[in-house]
Amino acid sequence: MVRFRSGTRTSRTEAVNGPAMKTDMANGLHRRSTLVYDGHCSFCRRWVARIAHGDRSGTFEFVPKQTEGLTERFPKLDEGDFNTGMRLITPDDVIHVGADAAYQIARRLRYWRRIAWLYLVPGIHSLTRSVYAWVAANRKSLSGGCDDGTCGPQRPNL
Repeated sequence: MVRFRSGTRTSRTEAVNGPAMKTDMANGLHRRSTLVYDGHCSFCRRWVARIAHGDRSGTFEFVPKQTEGLTERFPKLDEGDFNTGMRLITPDDVIHVGADAAYQIARRLRYWRRIAWLYLVPGIHSLTRSVYAWVAANRKSLSGGCDDGTCGPQRPNL
């Protein structure tokens, strides 16, 4: 069963230390969180490269949303508007979207987890979501170029 989680509360200890990777009991393998992003967006690819650079323990699997068979693997990805931001699917099949996904990523990365707790501060949480929504809506123009003519500032639907 896949659950969408948006704006969850996390203990300070969990926010600082991050979660442990789950082990698949059938084969003893560690299941990683899967980061699904827009592979056609150079802004998105640049940020994924930064995250991958910081992911020294292999916590994440990075998959472009254009990957064939992705919706068969994660059927719930078909239900939302992917233009609202990246998706982080945790080993327990919870899908985090946009700014909530960014927070979940930050709390799992060694250096970023030191500031991840700020997302839980009242007011900053809402501000971060608004900023992320604007960035997601304008990601193609922020990348410095656009091939399909859809670039240009847009207002996010908040």
